[in-house]
Amino acid sequence: MSFTLEGMPGASRFNELEPLLERVSKPIQYVGGELNSQVKDWHCGGFTEDSENTSTAGPHERTVRWALMYPDAYEVGLPNQGLMILYEVINERADALAERSYAVWPDLATLMRERGVPQLTVDGHRAVRDFDLFGLSFPTELNYTNMLEALDLAGIPVRSVDRTEDHPLVVVGGHASFNPEPVADFVDVVIVGDGEEAVLRVTDIVGEWKAQGQPGGRHEVLVRLATDGVAYVPSFYQVDYLPDGRIQRVAPTEPGVPWRVAKHTVMDLDEWPYPKTPLVPLAETVHERMSVEIFRGCTRGCRFCQAGMITRPVRERSISGIGEMVEQGLGATGYEEVGLLSLSSADHTEIAEISKGLADRYEGTQTGLSLPSTRVDAFNIDLANELSRNGRRSGLTFAPEGGSERLRRVINKQVSEQDLIDTVAAAFAAGWRQVKLYFMCGLPTETDEDVLGIADLAARVIDTGRKVSGRKDIRCTVSIGGFVPKAHTPFQWAGQLPAAQTDDRLRRLKEKIRADRRYGSSIGMRYHDGQPGIVEGLLSRGDRRVGAVIEAVWRDGGRFDGWSEHFSYERWMRCAEDVFSGMRAEHGWQIGVDWFTTRERGELEVLPWDHIDSGLDKEWLWDDWQAALDEAEQPDCRWSPCFDCGVCPQMDTDVQIGPTGRTLLPVSVLTQGRAALLERDGGVAGRVPSVISEE
Repeated sequence: MSFTLEGMPGASRFNELEPLLERVSKPIQYVGGELNSQVKDWHCGGFTEDSENTSTAGPHERTVRWALMYPDAYEVGLPNQGLMILYEVINERADALAERSYAVWPDLATLMRERGVPQLTVDGHRAVRDFDLFGLSFPTELNYTNMLEALDLAGIPVRSVDRTEDHPLVVVGGHASFNPEPVADFVDVVIVGDGEEAVLRVTDIVGEWKAQGQPGGRHEVLVRLATDGVAYVPSFYQVDYLPDGRIQRVAPTEPGVPWRVAKHTVMDLDEWPYPKTPLVPLAETVHERMSVEIFRGCTRGCRFCQAGMITRPVRERSISGIGEMVEQGLGATGYEEVGLLSLSSADHTEIAEISKGLADRYEGTQTGLSLPSTRVDAFNIDLANELSRNGRRSGLTFAPEGGSERLRRVINKQVSEQDLIDTVAAAFAAGWRQVKLYFMCGLPTETDEDVLGIADLAARVIDTGRKVSGRKDIRCTVSIGGFVPKAHTPFQWAGQLPAAQTDDRLRRLKEKIRADRRYGSSIGMRYHDGQPGIVEGLLSRGDRRVGAVIEAVWRDGGRFDGWSEHFSYERWMRCAEDVFSGMRAEHGWQIGVDWFTTRERGELEVLPWDHIDSGLDKEWLWDDWQAALDEAEQPDCRWSPCFDCGVCPQMDTDVQIGPTGRTLLPVSVLTQGRAALLERDGGVAGRVPSVISEE
């Protein structure tokens, strides 16, 4: 069978969706058909005979189908590299298919409920409920209510305990999965860490179970996934609490299920050159560029940074691998900007050779290069000039994070004020006119003076720029985000600054900047108030009891909590109080929003995520927390001896850095004739790359 009929599983439901699109904003985001998107045959894997199990002998479906969702709007979700990579990796298999879905805006969601139209994919407009697995990637916890909305729209019970064999397995991943407990009651499977190899292993297990006739039903396939170690299955773990509300222990309830679930780590990035053919959106998105991840992981040791801690060790992609991905990606998309991505891209050991080689390769074309993430102490003007060689020179962004030298020692941000001034002086002397500085408010041990110091630093940047450039049109934008403690970091024990105190410090900083007549008009200030940070803190360090709050907020209308126009602090606090007051009355637990957010934890407290193994020793994290309080810095293990954080021996990994000695292959600018030839031989009409290899 190689087709589907309307009303059958896997059939397109676009004819039901289309009449609704003229009544909503940005209808193009639901249409699909983007360049490089895929719609595979619903039965691409075919059927198999089960010769071993006579009780289920006969033809059984073996195709494994994934609906992959980024639980935010299309304009945010489509450029996401993680989802794009998994989409390609799965679709390369002959026995599997993957389609994408994004969060539906409230205007369309209302119409879909009225007309009985379910959550659909954008590729084949197939019902999400028809798939075997519904995979969601969470970069931030504020997307949790969007997951519940998508489940409900799809016709999938919100709570996993209510699902049957007729429903897909709900699988989640992403950075937020390193503490999946707040959504434990809503998900079936959690993939921790890198997803490329993990989704293929899950596909193998589910495919084998389907080919055998789905013996044991939903419970059996979950047991197979859990005992294999590929994923965490929350329903197979029981949480016991102490009388005061703290966790006593988290223990498995099924034989063979591990006590701790380890993260996945892809070690050779050159073996995973994805995405090979990036998606090109039909509608405007937050990033209009082709991106290449040049390395993964970070060992700088910034104590606030969950991404740096949970993605250890550092694994660099080779210079030749990067060059091949850039060339192939440009040819497949026609983009005119390439982003070289990582947590701190200028830290790649061969970044000078990479930037010069790519600038040489694409000189004279419209192809621009960018490093979206750059540290002050890894930046130099030679690098910046290579990246802007094609005439694109925008502002520079740096992240001192803390407003004083003392605070930067606490957070292990080993950047001095003089480092920053020297760097911006060189930039302004070379022709740059504006700099953006990123800070956080509410960091552990922070005082009012630390925050007010941001104004002094910004003024010094302006003064330096005016002196070295001889110009008055120097600009500095100060961008400030609220600090949220995260799991698997040295600050996981820290108390969070209350929202009112955050707002007060930011107000005083704004007043100080405006009061300076010499520099105030040249300093812009952008900031987030403290309220969304408190909700994020509740979700990032909460346990399973917080799930009831998430559900209550969603049922009360909570959606798109990462968007200021939809976020309601009042709703979150009201729902949280309703839920926690009931728990206090029933169990005597002394819990509430402050208990999960502003309370400092003790060394021996069982944390909700202790059974999720990021590779980091909890004892090492505690020691680093104490070092932070002593204002002691920790070196980067890429350039210093190992300081025994635990990742490499526990995960059987190691730091992988250059130099490799490889170089980019030479290329030449395309002539009109060669461009036409490329288009004839499979290039994208109207999207021919600027250059191709001479090979």
